[in-house]
Amino acid sequence: MPEPLLELRGVNKSFGPVQVLHDVNFKVYPGQVTALVGDNGAGKSTLVKTIAGIYRADSGEFLFDGKPVSIHSPKDASALGLEVVYQDLALCDNLDIVQNMFLGREARTGGLMLDELGMEERARETLASLSVRTVKSVRQSVSSLSGGQRQTVAIAKAVLWNSKVVLLDEPTAALGVAQTRQVLDLVRRLADAGLGVVLISHNMVDVLEVSDRITALFLGRVAADIPAAETNHSQIVELITAGRSGNVGIPAATAAESA
Repeated sequence: MPEPLLELRGVNKSFGPVQVLHDVNFKVYPGQVTALVGDNGAGKSTLVKTIAGIYRADSGEFLFDGKPVSIHSPKDASALGLEVVYQDLALCDNLDIVQNMFLGREARTGGLMLDELGMEERARETLASLSVRTVKSVRQSVSSLSGGQRQTVAIAKAVLWNSKVVLLDEPTAALGVAQTRQVLDLVRRLADAGLGVVLISHNMVDVLEVSDRITALFLGRVAADIPAAETNHSQIVELITAGRSGNVGIPAATAAESA
């Protein structure tokens, strides 16, 4: 195995008296898709927001490229090369693709003037590097795009800034078959380009198709971290719902106590 790009060791997070994450160990490797799966309330969103700097961990270590780091804000995460594409995509319908991709990070030509041509070129190059051919023009309004195209633009926006790790929150939710295929192909291309990709999804078919590793959360604890090729749909469902499947998972006593 290569060295992980991102590694969390013993991360805990509580909100008042409620502990949401319990000693979470989590690794993201370059060139791989790591699926993060779990039932509602398992701690997926809290873990992602802790990685992204929205929440601050109560304890535990963060390593990036093998070096200890501190992430206190989304700005810290972005500076390291961590980008998150949330389920709502955070795109502005009244702006075009270029304006959305550079929103808040607009390039300027030495003064106050926006470098429109430069931003257009970089947007085209980024979409081309991801083999995105479904977008006719980078000056299309986002309101005119399909669900799959919107997801593609949001992902391209995330990788525009030379990111090393991209976290995708339910990228195929509410998409049709053809659009899902388009997004999954893009997810695979991101990993093939050397990025570390985290896929948060409830769709086990998508997870098994595109992932290299699967990390299952059960009530804030890591039930398993296993190669996708060594598991199956039934085992993943058991890990998600019971925290254990056969000899794999958290100790039975711990699972019962958590439940």
